[in-house]
Amino acid sequence: MSDDELEAIRRRKLLSLQQQAEAAAVKEEEQAEYERQKAEILRRILSPEARSRLTNIKMVKPQLAEQIELQLINLAQTGQLARAGVKIPISDDEFKTILARIQGKKRDINIRFK
Repeated sequence: MSDDELEAIRRRKLLSLQQQAEAAAVKEEEQAEYERQKAEILRRILSPEARSRLTNIKMVKPQLAEQIELQLINLAQTGQLARAGVKIPISDDEFKTILARIQGKKRDINIRFK
């Protein structure tokens, strides 16, 4: 291969890497914007105590917290919270009730030491 061919390959590779980096940056920026919007909606619909409880859940079970956040946002956007008699911002007690409904019936596991 000649030097010109090698240089052309290098330029194409560099261009490809730059495009990938730009695409990753755009995707990261879109994800950050999505997270900002989600946080703003949750800030509007949850009381500080309920947000604190959700943060605690997020530390222990991040996937469950993500599902809860999406369901809360969906309920708020479709007006189902208002129709169910839940006032906004949602208090901690109301949030506990919603959590119980979302999680459904789970089997309690009791561990006893003798």
